[in-house]
Amino acid sequence: MSIWNDLARHQRATETRHIRELFADTARAAQFAVQAGEMVLDYSKTNIDEDGRALLVRLAEEAGLVEKRAAMFGGAQINETEGRAVLHIAQRAGDDAVIACAGADVMPELRAIRARAYGFAEDVRAGRFQGQGGRITDVVNIGIGGSDLGPAMATLALAPYHDGPRVHYVSNVDGAHIADTLKGLTPETTLVIVASKTFTTIETMTNARTARDWMAAKVADPGAQFAAVSTALDKTAEFGIAPERVFGFADWVGGRYSVWGPIGLSLMIAIGAEGFDGFLAGGRAMDAHFMDAPLDQNMPVLLALVGIWHNQLCGHATRAVLPYDQRLARLPAYLQQLEMESNGKRVGMDGRDLDRQSGPIVWGEPGTNGQHAFYQLIHQGTRIVPCEFLLAAKGHEPELAHQHRLLAANCLAQSEALMRGRSLEEARALMAAKGLEGAELDRQARHRVFPGNRPSTTLVYPQLTPFVLGQIIALYEHRVFVEGVVLGINSFDQWGVELGKELASALGPVLDGADASDKDPSTQALVAFLRAYQG
Repeated sequence: MSIWNDLARHQRATETRHIRELFADTARAAQFAVQAGEMVLDYSKTNIDEDGRALLVRLAEEAGLVEKRAAMFGGAQINETEGRAVLHIAQRAGDDAVIACAGADVMPELRAIRARAYGFAEDVRAGRFQGQGGRITDVVNIGIGGSDLGPAMATLALAPYHDGPRVHYVSNVDGAHIADTLKGLTPETTLVIVASKTFTTIETMTNARTARDWMAAKVADPGAQFAAVSTALDKTAEFGIAPERVFGFADWVGGRYSVWGPIGLSLMIAIGAEGFDGFLAGGRAMDAHFMDAPLDQNMPVLLALVGIWHNQLCGHATRAVLPYDQRLARLPAYLQQLEMESNGKRVGMDGRDLDRQSGPIVWGEPGTNGQHAFYQLIHQGTRIVPCEFLLAAKGHEPELAHQHRLLAANCLAQSEALMRGRSLEEARALMAAKGLEGAELDRQARHRVFPGNRPSTTLVYPQLTPFVLGQIIALYEHRVFVEGVVLGINSFDQWGVELGKELASALGPVLDGADASDKDPSTQALVAFLRAYQG
């Protein structure tokens, strides 16, 4: 496409320009920020200028974003490799919404499932549903991937709104995870939720059986204290879970997009129906903005286009997500799955190899912890890492407002420092003020040079509420969709996870002593080591 060539030429023509120069236009901060509700995305600390933005918007238009966005919201089968619609947005749609899939309105069934989930969650919260030992005090959610990362992240994020039982999450098949989680819990007052659509996910079902054995040691009918998020009613019944405690969801809801529905049952129990409704409302508000705002004023579109500029055009391979909000500590891990499983592809919709890089490597850590870990590389390393800061105007601890001001000051200082940097002349002046001179002054000054010109965006919001968390998650979901459209890939399948699963199934018997002669020499040697030490 010629638009890619135009963008590449523009990027090469501007790559030596310092971001600071763009602020000669005093209106830049306002012109390179976008608002959705009370949330603001500032992308002015990037090297994107008006011409670059216009080209990026044109790129999205020529990729058919408007039409494909309408197709997704309209229930078309945009997940072409699996022949499925992509309707996670339906899970948070309003009470009067009508959303068709294969000619049928999906909303009545969705509302019925949500009402059942709300009813069960409220029964648990109110003590109407009890364990053998009485009122439920703890909930253990067993899942992996999308059945864990979303609700676990959201439960932590909304800790100030918890007024239900304590909620715990188990995902890793490593026995240490479930052992450490169950330690200290009381089986008689614990509810276990098993989240697996097919009820066959090996990691989840292994942990579920371990939890059932743990409960059976103290509870006469352990199945009575289990619930499931699954569509496999035969398998849940075989496990001992009554059908009224099984909550399903359609195949047009991908795991990493599923927190809005029954997969969020543990979050419903933690914060209640009113809090969960606020969460859904935030996602719905971002959906409306994404559908209605012009592309050049559309927050998910612009966030995606900034990512395209940095990754595919500037060649920056990674993206750091840096929430200056401790309760968003799990957001980077959640976005790793959302973005890297969605857009970590090597072929386009047509099955041909991509002619450019696909999604970036996503990583991060909350501020200010990261400042004392990897920010050294971000500021002075040889690789440029575009950064995405997130910051609330206020926290939930008014008595600690002075600490929140310090947090905010650090966040703003980091984005400013990444952009501005420190020149050799400035560093020399600092060293001269310390009394150094000559060659030693010059040597020490060079260690204190910051190249600057390192891009970042900052997302600011009033406070981390259920509504705002819903906005944030929907923002990133739509960002992933836009990037996938622009790159011409399917963001809604994940074949890359399959091969490892297949090989793991074959290796289980090998570790138990079966013949390993068909394995490569490295795997054979590692198997021999493990066998020797496992007896």
